[in-house]
Amino acid sequence: MDTIAYVDCSVGVSGDLLLSALLDAGLSLARLQDVLTTVAMPGTYCIEPLKVQRPGLSGSAFSLAVQDTGAQRSLAEWRDHLLQVATLPVPVRENTLRCLQCLLEAEATVSNTTVATLRVSSATVLELLAVVAGLHELKLMALYFSPLPLTHGFVEKEQQLLPLLSPVSLEILRPHPVSWKPSTLSTALVTPVGAALLATFARFDPPVLSIERTGSGLGETEQNWSGALRIYLGRAQTVAEPDFIQSGQGADTDWVAVIETHIDTMTGELLGGLMERLFAAGALDVTYTPIQMKKNRPATLLTVISPLDLGEQLALLLLRETTTLGVRIQHIRRLKAQREQIQVETELGPMLVKVKRLGGQVIHVAPEYEECQRVARAHNIPLAAAYEVARDAIKSVIIG
Repeated sequence: MDTIAYVDCSVGVSGDLLLSALLDAGLSLARLQDVLTTVAMPGTYCIEPLKVQRPGLSGSAFSLAVQDTGAQRSLAEWRDHLLQVATLPVPVRENTLRCLQCLLEAEATVSNTTVATLRVSSATVLELLAVVAGLHELKLMALYFSPLPLTHGFVEKEQQLLPLLSPVSLEILRPHPVSWKPSTLSTALVTPVGAALLATFARFDPPVLSIERTGSGLGETEQNWSGALRIYLGRAQTVAEPDFIQSGQGADTDWVAVIETHIDTMTGELLGGLMERLFAAGALDVTYTPIQMKKNRPATLLTVISPLDLGEQLALLLLRETTTLGVRIQHIRRLKAQREQIQVETELGPMLVKVKRLGGQVIHVAPEYEECQRVARAHNIPLAAAYEVARDAIKSVIIG
């Protein structure tokens, strides 16, 4: 049977609380230190575990002291730094980078800037790395989380009023099927680091497990039980879908809504127009599949993939725009390779190409259709010829 974990974060979640709970549940500090030592982080750091007693509860806390003697680094610089550590387990490296990228993408969105312009401190990377290494050390196949506390109001910080729920945390978790419960607690309970860890690892469907170990991570204050996180480790009572904590395949994960319906009384013209409406409304993909329905009727299976927050909206669009009487909606986890566009020099000028990566490794590079169309029109050549020019440039980049 697989070992899984359930985290009760009804009063909040952060990297330090989660690591404290893992240590309290039996994670070896010595083994964790061995992993962190291999990374050779800039500056010096010290992890000091503490046993904490609260009324009716005991647990662990730890202080993370970092003296960073170097400048903050970009995501690309941290990726290069971790890739140079040959002894670092591949899943630890890849999942740490996934967390870091998730965090920076949200910060870039909130700050209206780009990931490339942002810099990250050693303390943030060390906090992420320590939790990811701890999860790897415990060999968890899946990590489940309780609903999160939805706080309201503002807090004064550096003479500014800021929302209790960090905009960065909210942006990180917005695309994921997180359950929120209103909370009257008056502290910032879901930190950006905690949110990035949830977005990378968490499942939110309730697990069935037999509890073997528990751990409590306690913060600095005991007001209203804020800063208390509990983790339950045990064996899954049903087969757990691997959550890619251990797989080390390097794929990103997110959740999408899949909407389906059967249609047998619409013409091809109407279906073509419907596809345009769906894409304009935010659908990620739309497909039509020939099927056969009852009474020997040929029909069409319409499948729409959409972001979670648009699932209901697109389902209602189908009810308005088609003859169907009902639609089915599922929330499905998706694995994704990392992708980016880069510019290459070709004999016909610069062109954008698409790069596919898995765990930082380049898997495939391909011409962009729109770019090839642009070049073909500009030079009055066949589209296939523009593709060949782009492929030749790609070969020179990959082979060197």
